[in-house]
Amino acid sequence: MTLGTILLIVLVLVLVGIIPAWPHSRGWGYGPSGIVGVIVVVLLILLLTGRI
Repeated sequence: MTLGTILLIVLVLVLVGIIPAWPHSRGWGYGPSGIVGVIVVVLLILLLTGRI
């Protein structure tokens, strides 16, 4: 496994962990999940283009 794949897996797990439906993150709103979602999309694009 490459570093990019491991990083993508970790970010997807973080994205699932900050979904506002969970009790520990209900008061945060959609901000953190949106930011992590953008990071996941950028990393996915970088993985597909071969930059990572």
